Amino acid sequence: MKIIVTSIFVQDQDKALKFYTEKLGFVKKEDVPMGKFRWITLVSPDDQDGTELLLEPNEHPAAKEYQKKIFSEGFPATMCGVADIQKEYNRLKGKGVTFTMEPTKMGEVTIAVFDDTCGNLIQIVQK
Repeated sequence: MKIIVTSIFVQDQDKALKFYTEKLGFVKKEDVPMGKFRWITLVSPDDQDGTELLLEPNEHPAAKEYQKKIFSEGFPATMCGVADIQKEYNRLKGKGVTFTMEPTKMGEVTIAVFDDTCGNLIQIVQK
């Protein structure tokens, strides 16, 4: 068994799609109408057959509350691995991405956290 899709709640699917593709560099894999919303998944350009990230609408009140709470408490909604965190931090800053934590060494890893503009904090990590 392996994880094939994981999701992240977003306030606006179109805004999230634009941010995750144009700023972060993910590639759109699926974009299928599903009634009022769409099934939109993204993949890493380096692993297009890998795990997909679903941009899940936060339409349900529990999803909205969950998203709001973890954001206000400073908890990242998900984590992405990078080979060179300082290089990725500089690249994203250059694209206007707002970080809430600069690259910080935490034991064996270095982490940084940014705001995805769609209601989430996202952590990047270099092992």
